[in-house]
Amino acid sequence: MQLQERIDASRMSLYQWLIVGLCIVLNALDGFDVLAMAFTANSVTRDFGLSGAELGILLSSGLVGMAVGSLGLAPFADIIGRRPMVLISVGLATAGMLLASIAHSAVELGIWRVVTGLGIGGILACTNVIASEYSSNRWRGLAISIYTAGYGIGATLGGAAAVTLQASFGWRSVFLFGGICTAAVLILLAILLPESVDFLANRRPRNVLERLNKIARKIGQPEVTELPIPAVKADRKNKLSELFTAGNRRSTSLVWLAFFATMFGFYFVNSWTPRLLVTAGMTESQGVIGGLMLTLGGTFGSLLYGLLTIRWNSRKVMIAFAVLSAATMVMFISTAGILALAFIAGGVVGMLINGCIAGMYTITPALYGASVRSTGVGWAIGIGRIGAIVAPLITGALLDAHWTASMLYIGVGVVVLIAGGAVAAMRPSQQDSGALNDREKERTLRA
Repeated sequence: MQLQERIDASRMSLYQWLIVGLCIVLNALDGFDVLAMAFTANSVTRDFGLSGAELGILLSSGLVGMAVGSLGLAPFADIIGRRPMVLISVGLATAGMLLASIAHSAVELGIWRVVTGLGIGGILACTNVIASEYSSNRWRGLAISIYTAGYGIGATLGGAAAVTLQASFGWRSVFLFGGICTAAVLILLAILLPESVDFLANRRPRNVLERLNKIARKIGQPEVTELPIPAVKADRKNKLSELFTAGNRRSTSLVWLAFFATMFGFYFVNSWTPRLLVTAGMTESQGVIGGLMLTLGGTFGSLLYGLLTIRWNSRKVMIAFAVLSAATMVMFISTAGILALAFIAGGVVGMLINGCIAGMYTITPALYGASVRSTGVGWAIGIGRIGAIVAPLITGALLDAHWTASMLYIGVGVVVLIAGGAVAAMRPSQQDSGALNDREKERTLRA
């Protein structure tokens, strides 16, 4: 039994949980980054004299950078390694945050927001893979769910820090604080973060046995005496084309559809809920509370998904969350006139849609072999980010076309159902086995 197979089958060591913890911290940077720009938007608008359209472009620049980072940087992680790509990406995020704090114009700030987004996009593509590969089959769903919850933790703590810092030192201090924290995390990663076991076994860099055995000792596993026969020949070119080979084409198409639809629903409810609740009859303050209930429910939703996957298959749990999420969206907007019920329903919607995000992060790495896993995950996240970008735009256009809040929530509910259908159409054997290695595929081919 090879090292990755032992990781899949064994109990998780403290070192493995430490690796997951590092990935959680990195995901929290995403949450902080998004909220930092949102909380400083008014001050930035005053300083640079921005119009509403100009501010909208500035707010979107980070998301665009994240999408490009996931699509463009992820394939390099399958060539140079997950660890180097994480360090490069965190370095980009650090530079973007620090330079944003000294920007002299909105254009300059927008450029540094794109740079920060590039880094975060690369981070997310790699950390999702690393957290998956260092988790055992039994605890993988919970580990990835905790990792997903890092976004909410970063958003909550980052938002609180942004409010305090901005009140005392101005908006630039928010980005300076973020840059310093990210730089500190970069140092921590350089010391503690290991390379992916599957990447080492597949790529076989110099001193590969020594590096694998160093990891084995840290996680309490026997040392490796020989390397497995690679299932596929390591090729340094055309990583993207591998996503559309006969064995991957179906999975790629379905996971892209599911990620796009899930992110579309997630960013719709998180971006538009306060305003739509007001159009449905609530006051502005009540609409804000409704939005906060979504965020609060979301923190528990990721963890609930992970706990359920300890007992039930992660793909089936994801499908259930998608169906229930669509149903509760309709119930949520229909109860806007009954305040207490609407707030409870809002918490449930946030819980379920965040659980869907956790589900996609859990399912996706297992669909691809080690040689193309970061590329597959990165492109899936990048396609999902496109859904996040277009969701507010489409919603605004539909509002201008006189769609009501109820019509919008029903429409988005249908989109989330499409995500559940795409997951249901995935081949069960790819996900139900829970294996994250290529050896099983190789045995099947030989048979």
